Formats: sequence, structure tokens, C-alpha cells
Amino acid sequence: MASESSGAADYIKHHLQSLTSLNDVSEGQGLQNIADFSFINLDAIFFAIVLGAVGSFLLWRAARKATSGVPGRFQAAVELLYEFVDDMCKGIIHNEQSRKVVAPLGLALFTWIFLMNAMDLLPVDLLPRVWQGMTGNHHALLRVVPTADINTSLALAIGVLIFCIFYSIKIKGGKGWVHELFTAPFGPMLGPVNFLLNILEYLSKTFSHGMRLFGNMYAGELVFLLIALLGGSWAASGSIGFLDPILFFFHIIAGAAWAIFHILIITLQAFIFMALAFVYIGQAHDHH
Repeated sequence: MASESSGAADYIKHHLQSLTSLNDVSEGQGLQNIADFSFINLDAIFFAIVLGAVGSFLLWRAARKATSGVPGRFQAAVELLYEFVDDMCKGIIHNEQSRKVVAPLGLALFTWIFLMNAMDLLPVDLLPRVWQGMTGNHHALLRVVPTADINTSLALAIGVLIFCIFYSIKIKGGKGWVHELFTAPFGPMLGPVNFLLNILEYLSKTFSHGMRLFGNMYAGELVFLLIALLGGSWAASGSIGFLDPILFFFHIIAGAAWAIFHILIITLQAFIFMALAFVYIGQAHDHH
């Protein structure tokens, strides 16, 4: 029993470690260093870039093949998505010039994050097994869900923060933005307090923005690993016991049910991240 528990723990630990070096593909960041930003998670960067390129290609292809006649299914789907995003952007950001940039940004964010989240629907051992075969190392590490990596989700949130600061300076001017930092919300008499509160607001919004996406996707990845252990327990022991067929049956049922439910989660998380980006950029346009 102890060896089975140790094997399950090692399985989960192995799948939750990121690839940080091509020289030694079996050494990763480690769970104890999950928030150590001195590591570069190569797998998260690779899959984020590839999926970003795939999303850009799909949107470019839809725009290139757009016709004024009866649209095809793919074009109709992209048009519906863009109209939905554009209507949401109009309801939050009232500056028409800003919307010309922010609405396509929102569409790109939604598409990119949805594709990264959707990697969680792949069998947990599929791409890691392929990678282990390519490297010839049975212990080679690979995580395929970029948004389950805190570095990716916080990087996206920091990108939104940069846009917020950019539009604050563009709309209010450099002096106006700095003046607002020291005068809102309590007036010029409490300048240092106002400045501290505004900085804390920027930091807290960015942190919560990224952590919300990371937390949901990390938890979803962990649930898939636990479901995988249900069906793989008999394989680890090398023999089939009385309960193993029952566990395998529940593995199939639980995996299918969670995958169907997870489709809602990955879509909802992409939508929430995009919506909050609109809200934060819209707040940057407001004068206080």
C-alpha cells in the first residue's frame, strides 16, 4: 500500500514539474519552487508560442476568406465571436479610437487563452510519452498546459497592466496620470496615501487577474491526473485485482464527465480573463 501511494505521489509530482533545461530533461523546477521566477519553463514558452501562432493563423485565415455573400461555417463562427467581443468592448470602453485596438486585442486574448486551456483536454500522458520517446529518457519532463504555469498567467496579466498604464498616459497625459496617482481618491492633502493605494490597486488587480486563471487551470490539471490514476492503478501493480475493473470503469466515466465539464471551464476562464482585461483598460480611460 505504501509503495502504491508513493508511486501515485511520484506520478503526480512528475507531471506537475516543468521542463527547465534541454541539457537534463529529467530535472525540472520542482514543486517546492513553484513560484521561483529564476527558472525558465521551456515547455510553457514553447506551447504558448505554438498555440499563439495557431490562433493567429486561424484568425488570419478567417479574415482572408471572408466574403460578403453567405459565409461558411468557420467564417460564421469567427464573425459571431468577433461581434460578441466587439459588443462587449463597446459597452465597457467608450473611446472609439481605443476600441480599434482593444477589441482585436480581446479577440486575440480569448483565442490564445482558449487554445492554451484546451491542451488540458488531451490525455495527460500523450505528449509527455512522445517527448520521452524523442529524448530517450523515461523520466523526461513536459507540461503541455501553459496556463497551468503561474509564469504564463502572470505574464498575460502583466501585459494587460502595461496596456492599462499606456492608455492612462495616452488619455490623461503623463502629468495627468501622475497627478491622479497622488490625488485620487482622497485629494491632494493625502498624496502619499493616495499613491500607495493606487500602486497597491495596480498590483492587486494584476496578481488576482493572473492567479484566477492559473488556479483554475492548475486545479483542472490535477483532477485529470487523479482520474488517470484510477484507471492506471492495476497497470502499476502488474496484476488485475477484484477492484481494478471497477476503478477502470469509474476512470472512463469520471474522465468523460470531467472533460465535458472542463470544456465549460476552459471557455469560461478565457472569457473572464478577456472581460477583466476590458474592465481594467476601461478604468484606465476614466478620470478621477
